[in-house]
Amino acid sequence: MSRFAAPIAEQVWDMKYRLKEADGTVIDRSVEDTWRRIAKALAAVESDPDHWERKFYSALEDFKYLPAGRITAGAGTGRKVTLFNCFVMGTIPDEMGGIFDMLKEAALTMQQGGGIGYDFSTIRPKGADVKGVAADASGPLSFMDVWDAMCRTIMSAGSRRGAMMATMRCDHPDIEDFIGAKSDPARLRMFNMSVLVTDAFMEAVKADGPWELVFDGKVYHTLQARDLWNRIMQATYDYAEPGVIFIDRINAANNLAYCETIAATNPCGEQPLPPYGACLLGSVNLARLVKDPFTDKAALDPAALDELVALAVRMMDNTVDASKFPLEAQAREAEAKRRIGLGVTGLADALLMLGLRYGSDEAAEQTEQWMRQIARASYLASVELAKEKGAFPLFDRDAYLASGTMQAMDEDVRAAVAEHGIRNALLTSIAPTGTISLYAGNVSSGIEPVFAYEYTRKVLQKDGSRTEEKVVDYAVQMWKEIKGDAPLPDHFVNAQTLAPLEHVKMQAAAQKWIDSSISKTINCPEDISFDAFKDVYMQAWDSGCKGCTTYRPNDVTGSVLSVSEEKKEESVVMPDEGGEVVYMAEPLDRPTTLEGNTYKLKWPDSEHAIYLTINDLIVGGRRRPFEVFINSKNMEHFAWTVALTRMISAVFRRGGDVSFVVEELKAVFDPRGGAWIKGKYIPSILAAIGGVIETHLISIGFIEGEGTGLKTDPTAKVVGLEGAGRGKACPSCGQYTMQMIEGCMTCSSCGHSKCG
Repeated sequence: MSRFAAPIAEQVWDMKYRLKEADGTVIDRSVEDTWRRIAKALAAVESDPDHWERKFYSALEDFKYLPAGRITAGAGTGRKVTLFNCFVMGTIPDEMGGIFDMLKEAALTMQQGGGIGYDFSTIRPKGADVKGVAADASGPLSFMDVWDAMCRTIMSAGSRRGAMMATMRCDHPDIEDFIGAKSDPARLRMFNMSVLVTDAFMEAVKADGPWELVFDGKVYHTLQARDLWNRIMQATYDYAEPGVIFIDRINAANNLAYCETIAATNPCGEQPLPPYGACLLGSVNLARLVKDPFTDKAALDPAALDELVALAVRMMDNTVDASKFPLEAQAREAEAKRRIGLGVTGLADALLMLGLRYGSDEAAEQTEQWMRQIARASYLASVELAKEKGAFPLFDRDAYLASGTMQAMDEDVRAAVAEHGIRNALLTSIAPTGTISLYAGNVSSGIEPVFAYEYTRKVLQKDGSRTEEKVVDYAVQMWKEIKGDAPLPDHFVNAQTLAPLEHVKMQAAAQKWIDSSISKTINCPEDISFDAFKDVYMQAWDSGCKGCTTYRPNDVTGSVLSVSEEKKEESVVMPDEGGEVVYMAEPLDRPTTLEGNTYKLKWPDSEHAIYLTINDLIVGGRRRPFEVFINSKNMEHFAWTVALTRMISAVFRRGGDVSFVVEELKAVFDPRGGAWIKGKYIPSILAAIGGVIETHLISIGFIEGEGTGLKTDPTAKVVGLEGAGRGKACPSCGQYTMQMIEGCMTCSSCGHSKCG
């Protein structure tokens, strides 16, 4: 009998975490084998490995403790992979050689599957003098473009998708360019971006005072702080970035403020880290610990939670020793501080089981109590490890006890740390758990609310066909099993029905007992006023959050989750006045004449230009691409231009959303190197062709920006999210099931995530 609560869980395990040979031969025959593999690997560093293997297996069993994906997929495999999820790279020096040394380190880290963060505030602003070469600096954003191209190259080489975070201080002279960078939907797509907001800046915003933009002691510009704040707010209102990180608050609360300074985070923001800082992640599944759900006796078992947390801390501490690292500097940093990030998943489901409405005062109070218990249990478990194995090497008792986290701890915890030290410098973090929450039976993700009660998922079969299956939230499924057809009670809410400030309330409640940070998305309705939107960020600041990430459906990034209408006809769905996409089983017929445009593309290494003709068809009063002709006098290009002409035209003639053609072409990298064209790095001729096609599709109104603007997909249905718009197509499977969860665009059909 399967241990999986839902078919999607088994599919995610098989696709993401099940150990197989390179040829696909199965090694983990069951999920129990996966648990055993992880338990054995993490117990290997113990003096009594057999005892701890059994204990670790009991924590993993029934998905109670969920190590992050890197650990679940990599532990015990013998493969050269890192088990750490998050890295912040070294400080970028303000000189060319050092900058490209940092680029090399980033590539090596991403090659092993690590997400990375960088602070670009250390690079001199655009136009500043470059001494010794009589030139002006190109500024940090030009180097971010190079990082972006590197990340695309690593991704195209077959590794997992790259994930990067870029930060910049709010007083850097190029901050305005940084804020507006994502207004170009084709630029810096491999980055998440956040502004490092200082306490002084927030005080200046509230006082409507002046704000100086400074680098290396020189004031480049002075503006009103509130004007700069409004620019940040307008950018994230319009296209969901940049996020905001309250960096002074993070450094002030840091347990290690006495020996490190933080200026960047990992890609999803839950781990503020110092240079070369690394952190591994794991989550306690609260939904599995509730006794007597949906009854008056419903409660989370406190003894079971304490025991599970203690085992999880020990497993994560052992992972520090079991993992490999891309760079020696990362290994030294991890060993010196033994940082871990234990968080939760299934919080919203657990609240539902107790009859609490997510976002209510009662739910926030319960969340704070659970987080306090987890923090207390984590710190006491780490003290016990210190008694047995020693404190982390950089432990300084007096300085550590003076930290913000320890000041809030109970006196018995402080006394234990003072007497014995502590094994792990920081212990708690709430990370994105999108994939592992599916693996655990589609429990609610992290501390997010339930996103959808149920939805239809497309599953790719081995013969290339797709089948549909219904995916139901864990708590909703449990309600149905207990209550039958009884309607869901009023306290069942989802991300789209919550007021934004209710999201903030829950984040703030959890943050009080999280010593690192939290990855959470505050969903905002498309019609929220700009003033109300700004108030979300100010409330996050006022309530003690360490950062804020919102998502409002917009023209650049699309909607939160694609929600579709019932399919009315199997073969054809014709467009309405709004310009629905046409989905057809048979190719469209070609009229005698078509309208189109011809574009000239000059590639620097080619003597002859390439000419692209794109012809369009009018369907339902709307232009859509129908065929492409690619020609060049250069015979070196003949075979592949003919092949492209035929293949792209065949795709266009099938109808539907064909914007993925642009995505695929633009992701192709030439191993000989690309070229700089009009100030942008283009990685190959094929990528340049993709850019031309994209320009054409935008010009005829078929897409807005990059792959957006297409309307309702008639092949998917989500229950409980009526009224939301269509989002971007998933670049992995092509389905319109991309949703923003915990700061990451994630596909509910195949599990693809922007953050890796």
